[in-house]
Amino acid sequence: MSSTDFGTLVETAWLEAHLADADLRIFDCTMNYSAPGGKLQFDSGREAWATAHIPGSDFIDILKELSDHDSPLTLQMAEASQCAAAMSRHGVGEGTRVVLYDAAMTVWATRVWWMLRTMGFDTAAVLNGGWHKWSTEGRPVSTDASTYPPAQFVARPRPALMADQQVVKAAIADGKSCVVSALPPELYAGSDAMDITRRGHIASSVNVPFNELFDPETQAFLPVDQLREKFKSAGATGAKPVITYCGTGIAATSDAFVLTLLGHEQVAVYDGSLEDWSAYPNLPMQTGH
Repeated sequence: MSSTDFGTLVETAWLEAHLADADLRIFDCTMNYSAPGGKLQFDSGREAWATAHIPGSDFIDILKELSDHDSPLTLQMAEASQCAAAMSRHGVGEGTRVVLYDAAMTVWATRVWWMLRTMGFDTAAVLNGGWHKWSTEGRPVSTDASTYPPAQFVARPRPALMADQQVVKAAIADGKSCVVSALPPELYAGSDAMDITRRGHIASSVNVPFNELFDPETQAFLPVDQLREKFKSAGATGAKPVITYCGTGIAATSDAFVLTLLGHEQVAVYDGSLEDWSAYPNLPMQTGH
């Protein structure tokens, strides 16, 4: 099957039928998180992957391999050279296709998908429903360690796909862009706390919660017409540029992924998100809906 037949979102049945494809690279991207003492912490999901995973899949450690260890912010995307070296080690390069999944409502899979897209790699897809859907459907599961032969990943950065604080400030000032919070409604409104300096949302931003983009039973994305309506209702469709954000730039990639799936061509993820924005008292935030 050629890369031109490879979509942005692949189904579990398709993946099962193509597990043996020589050019296919499958990765579990799961990260675990906890909040001891109210401080959010992340660690690798590698241990669970080693216990049970999609046959032939490898594991990508977002924290260790694809994040900037010098940044004061959590899980910020690493420089292109670091990401390219990691993907080369994992056998991703010219002529390969990538399928990404996780065990956490696809937010980690969309995070890596967005990273690859930012680095100019377009033959990557997200597994619809992820590990939850795959395992509940009774599809094949393996405990065998899996790796791919090394390749040469050439990064072709697209910096416009990642926004920083200055880009968001400019977007608010010009009023021509739509800034979208992917956080659940209670976090967007500030009625519930999260591990950031200030509660609420970036002033003038709208809310399209990432967790409302999925079928709660299968954890697969909702039908396209329902997804389109959610973003349309929030004013995030049309020709205007969109910037998505959340707490640390993870869930924001789910909204960005869906917008791309819907054909929106001007989407960026605010990588620092509220962890960055809320730390500056002079940057405007609001509470409520």
